[in-house]
Amino acid sequence: MEASSSSSVKARTAAELQSLKRKSGKTYGQIAEETGLTNVYVAQLLRRQAQLKPATAPLLRAALPGLTDELLHEMMQPPLRSYDPNLIQEPTVYRLHEAVMHFGESIKEIINEEFGDGIMSAIDFYCSVEKVKGVDGKDRAVVTFDGKYLPYTEQRSEHMVSRLRKQENQDGKAE
Repeated sequence: MEASSSSSVKARTAAELQSLKRKSGKTYGQIAEETGLTNVYVAQLLRRQAQLKPATAPLLRAALPGLTDELLHEMMQPPLRSYDPNLIQEPTVYRLHEAVMHFGESIKEIINEEFGDGIMSAIDFYCSVEKVKGVDGKDRAVVTFDGKYLPYTEQRSEHMVSRLRKQENQDGKAE
């Protein structure tokens, strides 16, 4: 029951935030520039997919003067990060999914080649979308995923860790 309640609060809040954005006449890019955030993060905030940090609240309120204390308070709560499973049917989302699925294995191999055995974080992560002109003069969308590299760790027993520390200490004293 609580998940359903949280979900409805999220939907209602996101609808109010989207309405405020439309009334402001500003783009995500304009709000991003005014707040120092990425355009995708602004969209995440206004969809309640990210948590508004207290230091950013005054900047967002200045960019969207219609923000109420109640909305700001709700935005500062940890969000219910979720998505509608039907969203994959939306053509842009489907194409992004298709691109990641098509290029994913190669991207994974390059990450491993460049960094070692690990992954790109989706938590310590920046994402932005830019409009650029291609060499042919046509508009192109550049989606940047910028995630912290997280190596997989070797799972050692406490006994082994203790032995390795002793060895390191002995090696240090021998020099």
